[in-house]
Amino acid sequence: MRVELGPVGVSVRPRVAIVTTTLLAVIACGLVASVSIGTYSIPVRDVVDSLLGVGSGDADLIVRELRLPRALTALLVGLAFGLAGAVFQAVTRNPLAGPDLIGISAGASAGAVGTILLGGVTSAGAASFGAVPFGALAGALLTAALIYVMAFRGGTITGYRFVLVGLAMHGVLMALTRWMLARADIDQASRAMVWLTGSLNGRDYAHVRWVGLALLVLVPLTLALARPYQLLQFDDDTALSLGMPLHRARIALLVVATCLAAVAAASAGPVAFVALGAPQIARRLTGTAGIPLIASGLVGAATLLAADLAARLAFSPTELPVGIVTGAVGAPYLMWLLARTNRAGKGG
Repeated sequence: MRVELGPVGVSVRPRVAIVTTTLLAVIACGLVASVSIGTYSIPVRDVVDSLLGVGSGDADLIVRELRLPRALTALLVGLAFGLAGAVFQAVTRNPLAGPDLIGISAGASAGAVGTILLGGVTSAGAASFGAVPFGALAGALLTAALIYVMAFRGGTITGYRFVLVGLAMHGVLMALTRWMLARADIDQASRAMVWLTGSLNGRDYAHVRWVGLALLVLVPLTLALARPYQLLQFDDDTALSLGMPLHRARIALLVVATCLAAVAAASAGPVAFVALGAPQIARRLTGTAGIPLIASGLVGAATLLAADLAARLAFSPTELPVGIVTGAVGAPYLMWLLARTNRAGKGG
């Protein structure tokens, strides 16, 4: 199937189009469910009226002021994690190359925790918007650069070496983060621990604006790199024969993916396994040989919306950090993925 938009046309497989449309519908339903269900449930009709600006005062307060910002933050953060995971796994050609396993999220954590502890800002307060995201971004970019340099041998990198170096970097950075927490006073350490757990509690429109503006820049950049993204999923010889400058293409994609992961982590903390699982789920849903970029982002958004809803309702009225829910679901998935990768002989 070919879609024409003026002079530009792209070929889309029917199954990919159906999956993408279904994911958009799931996200829309998840968004409505997230603002409708809770300790005080709001009927769907009242939710729609409130979103259209014709709702009652009580419904407007709960839907538009309390629940909608949190749901929108979950959607945007999940989208960023899904896209970041797809790019990392495509560039390294390794399904284990999620930013939360290869040290990128750990670098963001070290940068953000250092900012919280040294700068004395809160994890969700107004000052965090000016300092914590930049600390997380700086930590993630520095970590990605170190991993790339250490994994680069003989004019190229392999996914296996990239993942091994990333795992080692992850361990070092987690030790550094724990050392900073051990030296901090109890109030500073507790603020940093809230961020490290991965939580969407207390997110408001300031968080939505921050991550939304970042994605307005990063998502078009990611889509503009779609051709090298697709070619890098083949072997190096094939990509070179098609005229792809491998080194520059990898660096450009890794920088964009690192920024996506850092923005997501800075907004909700290092939420585990969303970036790792979303690309593989999207690939199986669409039945494609490579990792579908847009579908991976949409799976990430749907996953985080569902996980946040479960985190709010599973032990209501007590709310869990969303990172605990994704970790509980993602740990068995990681073990299955490791076993499958070893059986297939794709680890190295």
